[in-house]
Amino acid sequence: MSASTSKGTQRQSDVGFVGLGRMGAVMAANLAAAGYRIVAYVREPSQVDGLSALGIEAATALADLFGCGVVITMLPDDDAVRDVALGRPDLGVRGLIHGLAPGAIHLSMSTISTAMATRLAGEHARQGQGYVAAPVFGNPDAAKQRQLYILAAGAAHDLDRCQSLFDGLGQRTLVVGAEPWHANLVKLLGNMMSVTALEMIAEAVTVFLKRGLDPRPFVDIMTGTMFGGRVHKIYGDKIVEQSYAPGFVMPLVLKDVRLALAEAEAAGAPMPSVSVVRDRLITGIARGYDDLDWTGLGLVAAEEAGIGTARPVAANPMPAH
Repeated sequence: MSASTSKGTQRQSDVGFVGLGRMGAVMAANLAAAGYRIVAYVREPSQVDGLSALGIEAATALADLFGCGVVITMLPDDDAVRDVALGRPDLGVRGLIHGLAPGAIHLSMSTISTAMATRLAGEHARQGQGYVAAPVFGNPDAAKQRQLYILAAGAAHDLDRCQSLFDGLGQRTLVVGAEPWHANLVKLLGNMMSVTALEMIAEAVTVFLKRGLDPRPFVDIMTGTMFGGRVHKIYGDKIVEQSYAPGFVMPLVLKDVRLALAEAEAAGAPMPSVSVVRDRLITGIARGYDDLDWTGLGLVAAEEAGIGTARPVAANPMPAH
């Protein structure tokens, strides 16, 4: 696929975009900067001016995207993706399957269930349309730097057509299978491993806080030796710094954890540690932390240990032994 060069021509080279949240807005802007004509669906007319400054054409009707060769969805959950892809017949709303041309591709970059991915792939196939699943690993900061890892699955010819888009969004594309749902399974279980790691970091940091010690040396040692992965390094620092600014907010994390647990149940594979993390997330949301990043697990762990603040109660160095 090549970038569009002029408005109103070569509509099949245009890229539609649905889902301008924290991640989606950055991704759409990156593609526009790469030279693609991006037509983004918005619900509120007030969003139009802000998008034009980024080189993105705003559309207030989903049907305005039907002429695009590829439509990307970056939406929060199964219901949102279903409504965009399949429409709402009860409300007379047409979805992508009703309007995209044969051969056009729905590129779903949302984190959704494998069941929904399978359903969407089948519905698009019946209309002669392509369907590719390509959820990503990375936060909005990584998206801004085009440092996302893209997990792609679908028919080989559809993946080939989407590759230039992937190149404009991420640092690496990992093809994980020919069936779209394969990518969603990898994404869900990957998120499960990440959030479980955050819970373990939060619990360890809390021990140091309870002992009146600064947890920073511990986190530096562990991330420099035994746990040098990106999750431990990036989020370990944020938990120590009490950086809970909105990013991957707790309700969305809880959604992914529940989907991962459902996959495990369907496979007959218990995941007891993840059940604990689910309850921690529920606790955080119940305490009003639904707008915090998943690093907010550090705040929950501290409070559960009786610490009113996540700040160290003393700045003593960590003992050498």
